[in-house]
Amino acid sequence: MSERGEMDTVKVKWNGRRRFVGWDETGHGIVMDAASEHKGDGSGARPSELVLYALGGCTGIDIVAILEKQRQDVRDFELHITGEQRDEQPRYYERINIEYILTGKDLKSSAVERAIALSEDKYCSVKGMFGPGVSVTTSYRIIDV
Repeated sequence: MSERGEMDTVKVKWNGRRRFVGWDETGHGIVMDAASEHKGDGSGARPSELVLYALGGCTGIDIVAILEKQRQDVRDFELHITGEQRDEQPRYYERINIEYILTGKDLKSSAVERAIALSEDKYCSVKGMFGPGVSVTTSYRIIDV
């Protein structure tokens, strides 16, 4: 069940070669594909990359909401996420690094640190899905405007 008490459902359909197209119940879609060396066209994100996108979206939403509640004046927010996959199958991410880059007026480091900690430890459901074999490290930069 989702946070709303409902089940989330997506559909994924093969679209030739190694391409798959997915969509949710509201019509939002995504294209996934393999690189050409794996008989794909590279016409979409690799499925494993979607994990990094999901992590960024999840923690980003948390942090914006937390900083808004703390009355922090965030003007721009970017996340740089890198993941290192293990060599053996399954090739899940062993190490992930998130760099949070926040631009705002008089943003407090303590507020940013608290928001990151709350997201990591309590709210981000995507991060919560990672097992103990996945190391997630974080850093942040504040750009004052």
